[in-house]
Amino acid sequence: MTSAVVFGCTGLVGAQILATLLASETTISAVRTVSRRPPKTENPKLQAIVEPDTTQWASKLTSITPPPRAVFSALGTTRAQAGGIDKQWKIDHDLNVELVHAAREAGADTFVFVSSAGTRGLLGRQLPYGKMKIGVEDAVEAAGFKNSVVLRPGLLMGDREVPHSGGPLMIGAVRGIGRWFGQGAQDALGQEADVIGRAAVHALRIVEEGKAPSKHWVLEAGDIVRLGRTEWKD
Repeated sequence: MTSAVVFGCTGLVGAQILATLLASETTISAVRTVSRRPPKTENPKLQAIVEPDTTQWASKLTSITPPPRAVFSALGTTRAQAGGIDKQWKIDHDLNVELVHAAREAGADTFVFVSSAGTRGLLGRQLPYGKMKIGVEDAVEAAGFKNSVVLRPGLLMGDREVPHSGGPLMIGAVRGIGRWFGQGAQDALGQEADVIGRAAVHALRIVEEGKAPSKHWVLEAGDIVRLGRTEWKD
């Protein structure tokens, strides 16, 4: 049985990862979250650590006993919500990298990070957002976990508490493409948050079974849909 910690548990994808972990009857024995505010769900397996000061999150992680087997991070924000690119960098990059190192120090076997599609492309790697995600991905791989998983979803589909500027319009357009050209066309552009959450947990199951295709496993959009919907069983 695996114990896990989830960061970003109040966000769109992180909340789905948490819900999937809590619903699992075979894989997860205990789940902890570290967040500014408590998650909306309650469960006997859940211990929520509320810490408004994000500079304390790494120490909260390293102090958990017994140490978690797996750590998930779906932590991220937008430039608008953060109040500028510098502040976004501190969350999307700096805080995530700090949590990667803390997870390694705590003795976690597996780190699962939700990144973004296109960050390694010619354009994506030149943009600040792409550089943030690449930096975290590289830190995860370099940390030396027994296993690590990086998910690179496209547009995150789902209802947010605070909609991103232009987000509902983009989601509506992608779903419209799906209606006209089929589910495959939609899946290539964006994935539903619950599918991404299930894919993250399914990947951990595969890792725990010793069946991961590589020590550092990268899931692109097609892999996410396959693990989170096509092959999902619970």
